[in-house]
Amino acid sequence: MAASDLRNLLERAQTWPEEAQNELVAIASEIESELLGGEYEATQEELRSIDAALASIDRGEVATDAEVAEVFAKFRRG
Repeated sequence: MAASDLRNLLERAQTWPEEAQNELVAIASEIESELLGGEYEATQEELRSIDAALASIDRGEVATDAEVAEVFAKFRRG
């Protein structure tokens, strides 16, 4: 992508809804952090999702091997 492509995209992004602009900034910040060798820092939403998933596992709410195989087979076909 040429620098002019990036400038054009950023100009168009100024007309996007605020939520979309915030998402673009967050994604660009993650990319920049990776380029600078920084450590990834999960958002509060991601941390809540991780905690919920771990709690689900602790309650024994996990997919069986057959269920996992079924899902993989479905997506391999499609």
